[in-house]
Amino acid sequence: MPILELKHIRKEFVSGPRTVTALGDVSLRIEEGEMTAVTGPSGAGKSTLLQIMAGLLKPTSGEVKIDGQDLGAMSRKRSAAFRRKNVGYVFQRFNLLPMLTARENIAVPALLDGVKPSEESLLALAESLGIEDRLDHFPSELSGGEQQRVAIARALVNDPRILFADEPTGNLDSGTTGDVMEVFSRLNRAGRTILIVTHDPAVAGACRRVLRIRDGKIGGEEVSS
Repeated sequence: MPILELKHIRKEFVSGPRTVTALGDVSLRIEEGEMTAVTGPSGAGKSTLLQIMAGLLKPTSGEVKIDGQDLGAMSRKRSAAFRRKNVGYVFQRFNLLPMLTARENIAVPALLDGVKPSEESLLALAESLGIEDRLDHFPSELSGGEQQRVAIARALVNDPRILFADEPTGNLDSGTTGDVMEVFSRLNRAGRTILIVTHDPAVAGACRRVLRIRDGKIGGEEVSS
C-alpha cells in the first residue's frame, strides 16, 4: 500500500465571475521512503498540489489518502490532529514566529498536540541539523539557512511519516541550498518519505523521482536508478 495516494484530484478557484482550474484530474501514488520532486513552470499548480497532498487544502473533488486514511472523510478537528502526527511541512518563507526563539519555534507543533518535547530529544534534533548553538536565538538573529533548518526541525519534531517542502531553497544562495539538500538527502537515506516542490533543476536532480506538472496536470515523470 502506498503511503500517499491521490485519485482524480481536481481543484478549482472562483475569481469573480471566472472559475479557474488549478488542478485537473491528477492521480498518483507515492511509496514509503521515496524522495520525490514536483517541478514545472510558475502557475502550473505545484504548490496547490503539495498543499492538497499534505491536507492543508481541500480538493474540489477527488480523494487523498495518507497511510490508507482518507483525509476527506475526516472532520476538521480530526484532520488537523492527523496532520500534526503524520505530516511535516516546510514553507518557502520559513514562517517562523518572530517573538519565539528557535527552540520555542521548533516545539510549537508538539505543544499544539499537548506534548512538551524533552530537552534531550529537541537537542538531538537540533544537533542533527547543525543548529544546536542557535536554539536561544530569535529568527531575526539567524541567517536564511539557519532559519530554514529551524523550519525543518519544526516540521520533524512530531516525527511525521511524510515531509513536504515547498520551494525550500527558493530564498537561499547556492551554497546554503546544497547544505539544505544534504539534510533532506540524509533524512531520506534514514527512511523518511519526502516531497519537494522546486523550480531548481539541481534540487530536482537530488531526488530519485521527478514529477513534471504543467497546466494543472502531471505531464510526465523521471525515475533515476
